[in-house]
Amino acid sequence: METRLDLGGNLIKPIKICMIGAGGFIGSHLCEKLMTETPHTILAVDVYNDKIKHLLEQPAGYQPHLWAGRIQFHRLNIKNDPRLECLIKLSDLTINLAAICTPADYNTRPLDTIYSNFIDALPVVRYCSENGKRLIHFSTCEVYGKTISSFLPRDDPLRKEPEFYVLKEDVSPCIYGPIEKQRWSYACAKQLLERFIYAEGAENGLEFTIVRPFNWIGPRMDFIPGVDGPSEGVPRVLACFSNNLLRREPLKLVDGGQSQRTFVYIKDAIEAVLLMIENPDRANGHTFNVGNPNNEVTVKQLAEIMTQVYSKVSGEPPLEVPTIDVTSEEFYGEGYDDSDRRIPDMTIINRQLGWNPKTSLHDLLDSTLTYQHKTYAEAIKKVMRKPTATS
Repeated sequence: METRLDLGGNLIKPIKICMIGAGGFIGSHLCEKLMTETPHTILAVDVYNDKIKHLLEQPAGYQPHLWAGRIQFHRLNIKNDPRLECLIKLSDLTINLAAICTPADYNTRPLDTIYSNFIDALPVVRYCSENGKRLIHFSTCEVYGKTISSFLPRDDPLRKEPEFYVLKEDVSPCIYGPIEKQRWSYACAKQLLERFIYAEGAENGLEFTIVRPFNWIGPRMDFIPGVDGPSEGVPRVLACFSNNLLRREPLKLVDGGQSQRTFVYIKDAIEAVLLMIENPDRANGHTFNVGNPNNEVTVKQLAEIMTQVYSKVSGEPPLEVPTIDVTSEEFYGEGYDDSDRRIPDMTIINRQLGWNPKTSLHDLLDSTLTYQHKTYAEAIKKVMRKPTATS
């Protein structure tokens, strides 16, 4: 393995990382990156390890992996498990990826959402602070809530001014809907935890970095209902659309699909996280947007592009009626609300870490849908062929 240097030209020393949520979408890609390109060691903490089994298991009859002995899986739930503090004490850095981050759950499971994203995460912050350990905490772009421009009249020319809709870590306000709109339970819990982390840094010297992901996309993201996840449930928008495409069902556009979003490729985003890990002097005390402002589309446009890309990937013609409109109440339940637009400002991460995303929206969708078609198409056909019970 080649000698690694940080952005200042200094030799990077191997460290031990406690990664909470290592078995998820982001965690699995970060584990791969760390195992294949760095000398660091991982204590991988999660309830499931399906997405990192290829890193943990040594195939019989083959040479040991380059990373043999550098990743250990610890199956535990971070709620009230005394082993967690021991693992944090053993590590140089803790990365917390654990969260409930499925929009449908914000309405239907608001208490679980608040506990998971705030109360259950508090011990992680305290253990890091009390034991002098560095923390990289994954928050969300949802902490920004609604843009200022969304409150202006539709014909107001100020809506087109970037200062009213581009989201800046150190400037933009966090604007949420009324309490009865429980969709904001997730954003509010995440924001409060950010404030707790910042306060620990200010009062007790916690070394921290906060990451605000803007729709990271790629293989192994979310779940496909009834195949590698619960039969009932609503994953995030791209996985929802993927599920529809795999089942040859119309893609459901919530409230016409007029919300605008940006998407960044998981491999680009992981490069940013690695820079944070290996450049603490440049990352500590900062909050970073990690997204791709060049990949902005409406949800309706996303559905159209995904339909075209999946047709190419699968060789199947698009449906005659590729999309249908549904209301947010029908899709998510009562109490749903949404932000109109989410475009990350990239000034701070570019200045501190020199990072910029590279992958276009079309290319990241091609990679993701190719993986999903290869992985799920046959499984879904089997599920759809199963006879249903009749009364």
